[in-house]
Amino acid sequence: MRKIKEKTKPFKCLIYALKTIHRNAPGYIFAQLLMQISYWFFTGFVKDVLFLKLLLDLIIGGGTFKEYALLVLILVASELIATGLNCFSDYYGTIRWKRFYKNLNNEIFQKAVSVDIACFENPEFYDKYKRATEIITEDHVLYFSWYLSNIVAGSLTGIFLVLYVISIDPKILLILLVSVFVLIFETIKGKIDVKKDKEMTVHKRSKDYVKRTVYLKEFSKDMRTSSIFEVMHQRFKNAVTHNREIIKKYGWKIAICETMAGFFGKALPVAITYIYAAFRFVVKRDLAVSDFSVIMTAMSNLKDVFNDVGEAVSNVRKESEYFGNLKAFMEYESKVVSGTKEADELRTLEFRNVSFTYPGAEKPSISNLNLKIDKGQTTAIVGKNGAGKSTFVKLLLRFYDPDSGEILYNGINIKEYDIESLRNRFATVFQDYKVFALTIAENVLCKEIETDSDKATVKKALNNSGANMYVDKLESKEDTVLTREFDEKGTGLSGGEQQKLAVARMFAKDFDLAILDEPSSALDPIAEYQMYKSLIEATQDKTVIYISHRLSSAVLSDRIFVFDNGTISESGTHEELMAQSQGYYEMFTLQASNYKNEKEGEVQ
Repeated sequence: MRKIKEKTKPFKCLIYALKTIHRNAPGYIFAQLLMQISYWFFTGFVKDVLFLKLLLDLIIGGGTFKEYALLVLILVASELIATGLNCFSDYYGTIRWKRFYKNLNNEIFQKAVSVDIACFENPEFYDKYKRATEIITEDHVLYFSWYLSNIVAGSLTGIFLVLYVISIDPKILLILLVSVFVLIFETIKGKIDVKKDKEMTVHKRSKDYVKRTVYLKEFSKDMRTSSIFEVMHQRFKNAVTHNREIIKKYGWKIAICETMAGFFGKALPVAITYIYAAFRFVVKRDLAVSDFSVIMTAMSNLKDVFNDVGEAVSNVRKESEYFGNLKAFMEYESKVVSGTKEADELRTLEFRNVSFTYPGAEKPSISNLNLKIDKGQTTAIVGKNGAGKSTFVKLLLRFYDPDSGEILYNGINIKEYDIESLRNRFATVFQDYKVFALTIAENVLCKEIETDSDKATVKKALNNSGANMYVDKLESKEDTVLTREFDEKGTGLSGGEQQKLAVARMFAKDFDLAILDEPSSALDPIAEYQMYKSLIEATQDKTVIYISHRLSSAVLSDRIFVFDNGTISESGTHEELMAQSQGYYEMFTLQASNYKNEKEGEVQ
């Protein structure tokens, strides 16, 4: 049963490839077929065989100049038609290819942003993603279409050549039986190529990572002020070395297959054909001069057709394997499955006996967690690094699902809600926020600015986050492009300015619950406290969760949950926790010296 599945896999990959190309670029395969048929059939049969036969018969038979001129005109007209079809197919195919490239890229991008966050922490997933994108980056679509067209065009040309050879001497076709070995060796070679490329994938990713980090801005300072470049350069050289070893490992096998295919497909058939035709022409004298000349050409072309089709069959099988990689990636099913219920306005949020361990981790990040947050409540979740605070956010946003327990939104398990509907109720500022090489306005609104209403939303969001203090000083204000990578008039932002911009994204969204995961890590304690006061004022009547190991947010919150080793060790108001003189009291006391401008009553 397993062998049957292995045999049907290449066929399934072939069908998937055809469907993928047709879906994304209808007519592209047809254009390639038309181009190859017009070239192969005209060159391999009409011009080299049929016209040569008619011309020699005309010369030997004493034909007139008028007949000769007419034959040449027919040949020229045929060549013009073939060339015209070739040019049209090439032009049409190029247009279709551009469409395919755009559409398939969109499909891959959409899939990449829809898979589980856990995938991006899994090297195996990255290998699959790399192999999937190689469909375009390594031009496998072009190769697949080219080889498939060669099979069809070559087979059609071969049929006419075979019919012609049979009409002269059917025995000659027996010579081509040795060319069967070509298909065998080419098939073996194709399998070896796929295996070689698969082993090289992880090292290609390593090379790509080094090349990417060398020119990206966020790595430039460390590259120049430390010895990290030497480490990265060594990583690059190691990847190259590993790939060279893999090539050596399979290279001699590929070379043997190519040598044997060349021998059985070219050298041996040509030698036998020449000997047999010469024997009939010189010894038996039963082969006409025109037939001798034409049959040599026909057999040479037929040999080339057989070899090229054999090679194309092997390569189509090989290229189909790459579409199999794409298929495996596109058919990945997320473990976090969306529900169907639309999330309505937030009333309560509850974690009930929730536990979670990251894949591959030895101990849980969240253990039997219980907490409840009501609408309009400002909550601070505090604790040391590694206490499980960010994991709490990932579970809430359904980046992961808990191993046990329930997360309830308005009393209903969040698994029952449509994921997009649920996330739209939240506005989140992550601790590893990113700014993009777009305008400030586009970074804030996270879409293109189309209306005056969009502009007003951006301005209001910038004001609420405090980012307007530096944006208004820029020449193009919120239309300024961030970074100078694509615009010499662009600007860079400090860490604190970027952080305020990230907070502005939250205010640009119509949300029920704001989640701020370490939103002030780039700010000094005074600026941090001031930012939190502004946030409290700007989010009145909103439900807010602050995630932090720094305690400015805790002082201003309605309720504080202290995380320790993935569970809640303390909870209450700032005053209640300070009075208990436990872990929270110790953390706050250690940090208190950083908040010099706070009122005395606020630091007790």
